[in-house]
Amino acid sequence: MTLHLPDANGALRAYEPRTEPLALTTGAPFTSRTVFSAAHVVADPYADTTPDSPAAVDWDSTLAFRRHLWSHGLGVAEAMDTAQRGMGLDWAGAAELIRRSAAEAKAVGGRIACGVGTDQLAGGTLAEVRAAYEEQLAVVEESGAQAILMASRALAATAKSPDDYLEVYGHLLRQAAEPVILHWLGPMFDPALEGYWGSEDLDAATDTFLEVIAAHPDKVDGIKVSLLDAQREIDLRRRLPQGVRCYTGDDFHYPELIAGDEQGFSHALLGIFDPLGPLAAEAVRVLDTGNTEGFRALLDPTVELSRHLFRAPTRFYKTGVVFLAWLAGHQSHFTMVGGLQSARSLPHFARAYELADGLGLFPDPGLAEERMRTLLNLYGVTP
Repeated sequence: MTLHLPDANGALRAYEPRTEPLALTTGAPFTSRTVFSAAHVVADPYADTTPDSPAAVDWDSTLAFRRHLWSHGLGVAEAMDTAQRGMGLDWAGAAELIRRSAAEAKAVGGRIACGVGTDQLAGGTLAEVRAAYEEQLAVVEESGAQAILMASRALAATAKSPDDYLEVYGHLLRQAAEPVILHWLGPMFDPALEGYWGSEDLDAATDTFLEVIAAHPDKVDGIKVSLLDAQREIDLRRRLPQGVRCYTGDDFHYPELIAGDEQGFSHALLGIFDPLGPLAAEAVRVLDTGNTEGFRALLDPTVELSRHLFRAPTRFYKTGVVFLAWLAGHQSHFTMVGGLQSARSLPHFARAYELADGLGLFPDPGLAEERMRTLLNLYGVTP
């Protein structure tokens, strides 16, 4: 049945939903790339909460979604930006998420890496920042998961020079039990991280970042770069020490970065691989056979959806990710921790639905259509 979707100008246009999903199945583990999906959390819709209260999580649905990702061969990057760290999910909730997801990963044989940050702090001294990182690192290591050292708002606010970053990260890497992933999240994802690594000059910041890695290459499994600048990522990965991986976090240019060139490629740790999980897995398996053109043919058409979800203000991309999870039937409601379901407009949702439906991402297109119609009715749009 025809849906009438509002465009950016508020005018309604007719859209005919597709009737068949893209045929995607589970498969063997990947051989050519390591691929993580940064996964969202499912809120408890029946909890009596406010935007400022601790997150209420639907643990059964949250863990079921991780099993969905693992079933397609993807790793789960847990308690990251996509899980609303610092935007609805506090450290207590993140710690519980890490423990539960790590236990679930062990039970099903899934790969997992978890975010280590300092979000129990609003600010503080360098010593307090180090202690906060250490507390979170201990939780992740005790869970048996790999650690991802996330960028810290508290460190960005406290550090006076690149040397402060070298000191804090050097301390953490020396004591890490296993090699970690270092995460550079740009200010488009979190404005509080402007000037990370001690400079707003990205060339100078890159030099400091590489200095941290060069001092401890045996403790760095890889880096996750989220700057939405493909050439900068390519230049950076070519300067990495031998054996240190680059995991792209570029939700605008991921197909070409994962495909790579004659000098190398990026692995992946992406928020967009939450809604794209099965399709992304299928594409990587094609790449495993050496068929780069086939890989690009599957993944290139998804970029328009990704750019739409991650449009400025980029930090609200989680709203679109959870919206698509609801339409796809991975959760029974469109409610988010912190009330973030209100962070995007109806025209934004309508375009996200149209693009995702066009890609065949919904396992049950009829259910997605019904839920989209429900949202339209809620906003006062009638047939």
